[in-house]
Amino acid sequence: MAKLGQNFLQNKKIAEEIIEAAEIKKDDIILEVGPGKGILTEKLLAKAGQVIAVEKDPSLVEFLKQKFSGAKNLEIIQDDILRFNPFDKLRIKNFKIVANIPYYITSHFLRQFLGAEHQPSLMVLMIQKEVAERIVMRDKKASILSLSVNAYGQPKIIKKVPAGNFSPTPKVDSAVIKINNISKNFFNDGSSTSIIDEQKFFNLIKKGFSQKRKMLKNNLNISIETLRECGIPEKTRAEDLSLGNWKCLYFAVL
Repeated sequence: MAKLGQNFLQNKKIAEEIIEAAEIKKDDIILEVGPGKGILTEKLLAKAGQVIAVEKDPSLVEFLKQKFSGAKNLEIIQDDILRFNPFDKLRIKNFKIVANIPYYITSHFLRQFLGAEHQPSLMVLMIQKEVAERIVMRDKKASILSLSVNAYGQPKIIKKVPAGNFSPTPKVDSAVIKINNISKNFFNDGSSTSIIDEQKFFNLIKKGFSQKRKMLKNNLNISIETLRECGIPEKTRAEDLSLGNWKCLYFAVL
């Protein structure tokens, strides 16, 4: 494992597929997170109008500055991405994210950027395969993470990537996931009577998942009648609910 939890992608063909998935246009601003040794950076620079690469490791920052010393459309910033706000730092509103992020920051990272006031229009991320499958609800079971991502965008697994494509080699396989059509339309459809407070909505979901083995009505302390109003069977658990079910419950109990 690299010093800051990074595993560097070695396969250039996979890097090209990541770039293709990001649908990069000549005037796009790309926020690259954890550029590492620059395998994605190099390909992004050839496609995008501007690349902002945020790297926490100071030794890698120096490496990247030397490697891409002649690149006029690259800005390299040494910072912790979990404390970085593109709008506050650079006044950037419209951007895409391309990243091979350390596994351990995945949930925090997704919440931070999907819930931001100025969201990216699209994200293409290399993450742990099991987490990617959870996000797209491959087993048809929801989680707090999958509901959070799907409330803001449309996630899709682009490609599964075996561990051998990285150095150091991680203990698990990865996947490239694309989150498209990112917006806050789920929380505000334009009607003043149906605006959802994001924090209260996710607090409700967290309460519903607080004891996974318990039925939803017990975790939320709600009546069978309320469940029926939302088309939810009496013995349902939180993992069985859709976003539509949660929206109905939000307006029924809050």
